Amino acid sequence: MVRRHPLPEIWLLSDERLGASIAEHAAILPPGSGIVLRHDRMAAGARWRLMRRLARIARSRKLTLLLAGSPAQAKRWAADGVHLRQHAAGEAARARRLGLIVTMPVHDAREARRAKRAGVNGAFVSPLHPTRSHPGAPALGHAAWERIARMVGAKAIALGGLTPLKARRLKQASTVKPGWAAIDAWQEKAANRRKRQKRNAVPT
Repeated sequence: MVRRHPLPEIWLLSDERLGASIAEHAAILPPGSGIVLRHDRMAAGARWRLMRRLARIARSRKLTLLLAGSPAQAKRWAADGVHLRQHAAGEAARARRLGLIVTMPVHDAREARRAKRAGVNGAFVSPLHPTRSHPGAPALGHAAWERIARMVGAKAIALGGLTPLKARRLKQASTVKPGWAAIDAWQEKAANRRKRQKRNAVPT
């Protein structure tokens, strides 16, 4: 199910806190968004089943689905692309030969240069703002985020404490036409949706 460029503007990154509820979050993403399935500590069989479930949602909503891991596994699991950790940057060429989209996480200038050398299609540059995913980690702030994003030489996707409002503000202030990704923002949206559904289900 490989799709080509341009990369989506809006992304959901999975997190171990979400468990299988990532499928619920995927179902509320705007059509044409992207998902990165991480869940590294999930048992292989359960992770594969979750990937299959996400793939069905992705097909119906025209989402781009990336798998964190090796290019071979991403290809075998019919992902659109692979999300390579920094230590696996050397696998980018193999991923491209397999026809996969390639993204990497970037946290500083050194990692940005490595991602550029790898020829990634996109980089998740973080953390822009303080985030619950990495409590206590210093945030980059806009100026440092933009400087690192420009170094990537590919689509820069902001991550870390993002909400739709903060994403709009970043886009207005930025010169790199960024995308944005979140975990908690989609978790909160899904929770609000459940509350509305519960209220609507109460007999009057």
